[in-house]
Amino acid sequence: MSNDAATAAGATHTAISIPSLEGPDSSGGEQPLLGLGASLRPADARAKTEGIFPYAADLWAEGLLWAAVLRSPHPHARILSIDTSAAVEMPGVRAVVTHEDVPGERSYGRRVVDRPVFASDLVRHHGEPIAAVAADHPDTARLAAAAIAVEYELLEPVTDPEKAFAAEPLHPDGNLIRHIPLRYGDPEIVGEVIVEGLYRIGRQDPAPIGAEAGLAVPRPDGGVEIYTASTDPHTDRDLAAACFGLEPDRVKLVVTGVPGATGDREDPGFQLPLGLLALRTGCPVKLAATREESFLGHAHRHPTLLRYRHHADAEGRLVKVEAQILLDAGAYADASSESLAAAVAFACGPYVVPHAFIEGWAVRTNNPPSGHVRGEGAMQVCAAYEGQMDKLAAKLSIDPAELRLRNTLSTGDILPTGQTVTCPAPVAELLGAVRDFPLPSLPKDSPEDDWLLPGGPEGAGEPGAVRRGVGYALGMVHMLGAEGADEVSTATVRVHDGVATVICAAVETGQGFSTLARQVVQETLGIEEVHVASVDTDQPPAGPTTHGRHTWVSAGAVERAAKMVRTQLLQPLAHKFGMSTELLQIADGKITSYDGVLSTTVTEAMDGKELWATAQCRPHPTEPLDESGQGDAFVGLAFCAIRAVVDVDIELGSVRVVEMAVAQDVGRVLNPSQLATRIEAGVTQGIGAALTENLRTARGQIRHPDLTGYALPTALDAPDIRIVRLVEERDVVAPFGAKPASAVPVVTSPAAVAAAVRSATGRPVNRLPIRPQAAVAAPKS
Repeated sequence: MSNDAATAAGATHTAISIPSLEGPDSSGGEQPLLGLGASLRPADARAKTEGIFPYAADLWAEGLLWAAVLRSPHPHARILSIDTSAAVEMPGVRAVVTHEDVPGERSYGRRVVDRPVFASDLVRHHGEPIAAVAADHPDTARLAAAAIAVEYELLEPVTDPEKAFAAEPLHPDGNLIRHIPLRYGDPEIVGEVIVEGLYRIGRQDPAPIGAEAGLAVPRPDGGVEIYTASTDPHTDRDLAAACFGLEPDRVKLVVTGVPGATGDREDPGFQLPLGLLALRTGCPVKLAATREESFLGHAHRHPTLLRYRHHADAEGRLVKVEAQILLDAGAYADASSESLAAAVAFACGPYVVPHAFIEGWAVRTNNPPSGHVRGEGAMQVCAAYEGQMDKLAAKLSIDPAELRLRNTLSTGDILPTGQTVTCPAPVAELLGAVRDFPLPSLPKDSPEDDWLLPGGPEGAGEPGAVRRGVGYALGMVHMLGAEGADEVSTATVRVHDGVATVICAAVETGQGFSTLARQVVQETLGIEEVHVASVDTDQPPAGPTTHGRHTWVSAGAVERAAKMVRTQLLQPLAHKFGMSTELLQIADGKITSYDGVLSTTVTEAMDGKELWATAQCRPHPTEPLDESGQGDAFVGLAFCAIRAVVDVDIELGSVRVVEMAVAQDVGRVLNPSQLATRIEAGVTQGIGAALTENLRTARGQIRHPDLTGYALPTALDAPDIRIVRLVEERDVVAPFGAKPASAVPVVTSPAAVAAAVRSATGRPVNRLPIRPQAAVAAPKS
């Protein structure tokens, strides 16, 4: 579910409460109007509100042609022949391209080069591209694509990831993408109490409000410019250049109209046919995917099978965790290796576990491709280990919150990967905050309140069948990339005529980077008017929009560049008055000295000059997990505690989430309003994963690839979201001390909802999303 969709879903019924951020700040003063700590509005807020924001689907060019892609109707088949003659002969068709027309590399991949631009000999998943057409009208393009005759020999699809180990290889690289065996402690240790569980997590789709779209324009030098909503433009440009057989400097990617994203959801497979057709025809070519094509083309959250065994002593303290984790990668590798690393590393959760033995696998199947979706890997294991904690609490007759408090991780503890937690880890404080927050009142049993029933107005439920449940969950995510990823970013700050401009290739996907960049420059230079330039690949790279990267490395680069400009600005004044620049301060557009002798405005000090500086930010290095799953793989960690309150109709199995109380480890609040929105969106996306969102397949074919068959949460499904505690314990190695805000509530909220349904029904609830039959009360013994 996209950021925009999640925020919109919560707009009507969600109540956000942030006591620590309302009114005066923690120091007793009022919130600033500018700079860090201010609730500065996004620059594009008005345009999006009024419906005039130009999305990628709105692009236009003179002499425009329209593209359409022919996709495989089968999940697994051998291609015997492709006949494009009928399409080529249709009036208005300007070009048809297949795998034979790819001049450069015929396969691509952001992490593993294993995915063909167009299928040539085999199709490996439902919706795989076979050919693309450019025509003078979108209907003509679609008709021509449908007229391409492909002869298939159907093959038996491998759709069960457990059977992929023994199945014939689906790809030249084999079916096993990665295996991580984590070994930590003594394998012979056995706890006094043991609980086991089998858990299944479904396939969640990013479901962006705006489907993929783009425009490719040929250049006079034989190159091409691609205008699209990319979240990692430099990587996408390099992939495109390799496939087009061009040098990277002859391909330019311009980021435009990003409708919100939950990570790098935009698959380059939508961009590559565009560029090929533009180069072939010499004309601008536009592609606007239908909702069905969007579901078929981009990556989804990994469906996951998890087997767990928890060992504890008689007081409920964890002794050992054993687990097997199997990720269904679908047809291609994409981000599966990284997702598996997160799943294995966080398989025990934010708990102290002295002995852990985890086996993790990611395998290829003929199911739809899986990839990066916010909280990948961590969300799936959170649902499982929290289910285990509830089982352990029930077996020991200990309050579920108390059991968790006895095991919480803190700064200085060691993860099962052998990495010491050096960042703030206030897990016990977060859990205590949500546990102690007052519970919502029970609904009145009266006709005017029947909309509160899990079935909603006119539902079939009866008030007497409704049971309330309360559940807890603790989640964790890593910040930035992992296992040796180079997380460098570059930014330029330029100041002229009292206006500052930030140039950085960090894409604004709804995470708030553009607003944060403005705040950083306002804070550092005291300049109110700050603009953030649009992004293209002529700028130095800033990397992908994932794991809170841009809050850390890109905003950090902006701060360093702004401080360099600040030094350029203050040095002449400091020299003139015989003092160091450290004795001068900038605030509210004025420069003053410590003794009050100097007082001038920034504009006067600039004196018509143009100042600029470029800087980079790169965090400390990490290392890959070794053959035993050990290593300092993560730059930092963020934590969250959520208490879910649900009402369940124990006869019908319908569930209504009443309230989500959230306490989160944020490091530092940089923009209170923006932070609240991010948490709200993350919680709502998690509720979708818990209750409704499941991209179902039948023998590898996606069933109902549309927003009717794929049930997103709406405003009526959004509960009250109470942000009861934001712990501002700054991470000293992070610029500004801040941590990512939205991934960890996505990870935690599905587990909390499942725990609350367990509380209400007495059933194990070991599958997400929760099916009605799993929410019917357990029979009395």
